Amino acid sequence: MSSNSGNGIGTSRRRMLGTMASAGALLGLGSAAGHAATVGAGAAEATSGAPENLFALARLRSYKNLRSSSWDRSGGNADWVVVEPGKTATLLDVEGAGVVTHIWFTISSQDPMHLKNLVLRAWWDGEASPSIEVPIGDFFGLGLGEYFVYQSALLAVAPIKALNAYFQMPFATAARITLENQGAAPVRSLYFAIDYVALPALPEGLGRFHAQFRQATPCRAVVSDGKNLSGKENYVFLEAAGKGHFVGVTQAVLQNENGWFGEGDDMIFVDGDPLPTINGTGTEDYYNGAWDFGLQAFANQHQGAPYVVDPERIGGRYCLYRWHIESPIVFEKSIKVTIEHGTANDRSDNFYSTAYWYQTEPHAPFPALPAVADRVPRVFGVGGAKGVATPTG
Repeated sequence: MSSNSGNGIGTSRRRMLGTMASAGALLGLGSAAGHAATVGAGAAEATSGAPENLFALARLRSYKNLRSSSWDRSGGNADWVVVEPGKTATLLDVEGAGVVTHIWFTISSQDPMHLKNLVLRAWWDGEASPSIEVPIGDFFGLGLGEYFVYQSALLAVAPIKALNAYFQMPFATAARITLENQGAAPVRSLYFAIDYVALPALPEGLGRFHAQFRQATPCRAVVSDGKNLSGKENYVFLEAAGKGHFVGVTQAVLQNENGWFGEGDDMIFVDGDPLPTINGTGTEDYYNGAWDFGLQAFANQHQGAPYVVDPERIGGRYCLYRWHIESPIVFEKSIKVTIEHGTANDRSDNFYSTAYWYQTEPHAPFPALPAVADRVPRVFGVGGAKGVATPTG
């Protein structure tokens, strides 16, 4: 840019504003940058009488598309990396501003539990603790260590064993994503692609993407009068502090008892409310199904139970998801997202979950990941209402 050229300064400024406007549009923002992106659009709508979404895909953008992948640097066809036991593969390590828009994996491993033993992590803007720390299968909704095909708005698993995520993950100064092999067997072929866009700067008002794994194996049954208003003994999907919004959860269930596991209500506490700010009517209702899902699998854009095997009996297995993208659940100070395990927490099934949300930094410390062996799903023999458990295998 010429220092003595007023036209050059104006052109450069317009280019940067256009790029930030494109970023705002990409992230669906109502910020100044997002507003700038709609100024011309609004004029077009006013003059044409046509709704803006008619032009959304055709509207020109200003950002640079990039990809970090496992491609063969020799130009050959060995487009994978090997991850030995105890080793970590760096998948993305960039500086500057941008947005991760898509993550894809496929994995060849002799480890039958590699979906539980490979841990995905991500750090934004040089933070000390990761904003993502989840076993890779759980991150993609495969919470029982088994593959199945499904499609949703934010996660999808395609044939054969192709893992896809479409969360927008902005970063202002740096992004780093890794995969650690905590198993005993090597990953002989890890294929990956992380698509992102590079920007001169991020618009204001952006939270950072987070994903957190939790489990209870088993949940501890509670003796009660069948009523639960406080949510005290509920299973916790997420506890976060700061300002942000909760966008959804994936959950896996392995039954340790016969019968329907899902009479538990979702209870969400926002900004320190002593009673639930949002109170649901049952587990299948939270996942936007009804009547025990009819004991069948389904997968829609916002909600699903794409994996239902041997339901309502010991050893029954379910994988579930719910996206709140139509209206993310906003918190100004804190949020606690919970669900009962049975009516008033009267059941002792195994729960595994990943919560997904955006918030300001710093985030609260994550719970420590369970030991590798403890992450492997197995049925427990549960005795009595207190759910005292011993493993059966």
